[in-house]
Amino acid sequence: MNSSAGGARHPGHGLRRDLDLLEALASPEAQRAGELGVVRLAQLTGREKSQVSRALKALADEGVVERDPDTLGYRLGWRLFSLVARTVEDRLARAAEPVMRELSADLEETSHLCVLRDQEVLTLLSVSGHSFRVHGWEGRGVPAHCTSAGRVLLLDATPDELYVRFPASTDLPELWAKIQQSRRDGYARVHEEFEAGLAGVSAPIRDFRGRVVAALNISAPASRLGSRLDSAGRTTAEAAARVSAHLGWDARPKPPPAVRLT
Repeated sequence: MNSSAGGARHPGHGLRRDLDLLEALASPEAQRAGELGVVRLAQLTGREKSQVSRALKALADEGVVERDPDTLGYRLGWRLFSLVARTVEDRLARAAEPVMRELSADLEETSHLCVLRDQEVLTLLSVSGHSFRVHGWEGRGVPAHCTSAGRVLLLDATPDELYVRFPASTDLPELWAKIQQSRRDGYARVHEEFEAGLAGVSAPIRDFRGRVVAALNISAPASRLGSRLDSAGRTTAEAAARVSAHLGWDARPKPPPAVRLT
């Protein structure tokens, strides 16, 4: 009886060991190197190399980690990132929807929650001022460089990143200047740049680290919104700040560190 009990494995033991491997692959060391090999992962987790190798093979078969065929190193895989992305976007939509309802009612226009996908802006959620969802834009991608949402979603980008992301046909100096203007204003505005007769404003939503993860957008006919872009932009920025606060972002300026006089 004692022998049987001693040989029994706790059902969560294997999961805990797999999580240790994933945490090692998410460590600063792994991020700097781009990958880690079996030997180093065994050292970090305190396990035998053969055990680590078998566990990594099983995780790779499920897409949770990836193995480089040339270096034989491992990194976090596509399936894990896909699960995380869906979870983050679901939390983002749940935090944003009640704020979007208030914003749409205040401006009497439809609001949109947008994220960046390569060179395009993708709408995750659209809400009208009447507290019901509008599906015409959801799932639709539009060019990032000529939309207000795209410009605020690119606030964290460097000139080099813009060069890599966009084709040579894009006027990158002009795009960079408009991104910097959006940074100064706290919101971006467009007037018939993306589509004739359409105007819009967008403001950035930040996560707990301060990184731009989404944009809150108001788009409407230019005849209706064009004359109040600035006021709508400020109102949208205030709403985006409330969503950011729900995600853990504290926009208050941090006090300077205390200086001790000697």
